[in-house]
Formats: sequence, structure tokens, C-alpha cells
Amino acid sequence: MVTAAADAPARTTRVSSRARKDAVLLGAVDLAREAAQEGATSPSDVGEHLGTVAEGERLMSHRFAATMPGYRGWHWTVTLARVPRGKVATVCEVELLPGDDALLAPAWLPWSERLRPGDVGPGDTLPFKADDPRLEPGWKATGDEELDSVAIDELALARERVLSPQGRDEAAERWYRGSRGPTAPGAVASPAECTTCGFLVPLQGPLGQLFGVCANAWSPDDGKVVSLDHGCGAHSETDAPHPPSDWPADAPLIDELRVEAVTVGPRTPRASAADEAEGADETAGTTDAAEADAAPERPDAE
Repeated sequence: MVTAAADAPARTTRVSSRARKDAVLLGAVDLAREAAQEGATSPSDVGEHLGTVAEGERLMSHRFAATMPGYRGWHWTVTLARVPRGKVATVCEVELLPGDDALLAPAWLPWSERLRPGDVGPGDTLPFKADDPRLEPGWKATGDEELDSVAIDELALARERVLSPQGRDEAAERWYRGSRGPTAPGAVASPAECTTCGFLVPLQGPLGQLFGVCANAWSPDDGKVVSLDHGCGAHSETDAPHPPSDWPADAPLIDELRVEAVTVGPRTPRASAADEAEGADETAGTTDAAEADAAPERPDAE
């Protein structure tokens, strides 16, 4: 009887009942196993026999479990064949194929789509994107030398493409939410904001309404774009009073996994109010007597 594993791929080719009961190919399990072991790195990588699949007339595949680490759900497939009226099976091919529940690598993506910010190093070049939504045409020559000179020399528009509104908004959100925005730990603890710092160089254009460049050599953000409500300990006016922060303080961390053992001594009973008053009187009397004994005798006046 022909058997197959539950994860065998769907077959669309119809074969005859005679082909599925080919005794020569069905009985060549040892030949198929030897072929799979030769193709594997180690004979132990070939596991139990999972079944057979009739591929066509005098053509059958034997499947064995793959026991290598990391190949869950994979199987070795050894395809055997025989000539008409032949009594000997011949190995056609050996393959390592995945099943329905096999662990597979993620879908392949071109390298240009796998890149992430920070991946570009010295000498690397990003692929050109003609339809980058973050950019838009900067200016087009009009043919008038006077107008074109104004655009190039005075307006600095000698760039084929400039930031689009989408690119500007993405940059602003990325900068504001980054380590040089108002929520950075150093900004929350700073005595004042960058907007009142003398080392802040404002930006031009729409981004200048929210960002500037730090020009303080003592600041950890020197030469970096910072938000106007950012801050650090190198503020130019370090004598300014520390204003209360608008950002809530971090919640205290409570360790609920460890228990601290504390030794508690015997409890001393507390004296009542009457006992305390009586003790105070005795103490006062004792003090007066001691002072009288310590005073020198005064001679009688003649």
C-alpha cells in the first residue's frame, strides 16, 4: 500500500494504480536511503522513512525525515526509476525539500530595500530613486538669464530636487522624537531649553521654527540638530533657576522578586503617663539633693 506523510505537497499529476503499486520501486527503500546518506553531510542526517509518492509510470520518490538541527519539517526526497520490464531501480536525483510546516528563510528582498538608516558606510552609495516622495523638483530654467541668475545666486536654487513637504515632515518628526528632542533624559534634567542658549544657531525655513544647530564645544550635541525645547548641562546661562519640568518623572522601580530579611528585636513595653510623671519627679528631687551637697558651706555673718 502506498503511504505518504501528512506534509507531502499536493500532486496534480494523475498516475495509474499499477504505477503506484510498482513492487520494484516500492521495495527499493535501502537503495533510496543510501543515496540520501551520500547526499547528506552525515548519514545520521537521514531519519526514518516517511513514505513514497508515485510520480509517473516507473517513476517513484521515497521520502526520509531530515534530522539536522534547524531543518524542522524538511525531508529528503530520492526519486527512483526503472526501465520497462526492468527488475532493478535506478537513482535519478536526491533533493532536500521543505514541507508545509518547515522553517523557511524570509522572502528575498533586493539589497536596496533591505537597507536601513545607519547602514551606509564610507564608500557606499545608495541607489538612485527618481520617484522619491521625500523630494520634489527644485526649479526649472526659464531661459531668461536675469531670472535664472537670481534663482541661482540669490535664492540658492541650483539644485535639481529639494525637500518635499513629506520629506520635511518625516525629518522633523524623526529629529523631534530622537535623542536630541525634548524627551531625552539630558533634556528633561537640563536647567534651561536650547531656545534661550547663546550657542544655538537657528535654521532657516520651516524647520527653523522648531530646530537649530548646537555650536557649543562642551555640549554632547555640538554640531547636531537639536529642537528648541531640547537642553543639556552646557547651557550658556547655567546660573538660571531650574524651572519645573512639564514631563512627568519616571515611576519608581519596585523589585518584587527579592525579599529582604530584617531582624526585629523584642518589643519594650511603653510606660504609662503616670509612671513617666513619677519618674520625672524622682529625677528632679535627686538633682536638687545633689546640687545641695555640692554647694560650699556659707559662713554665718557676724
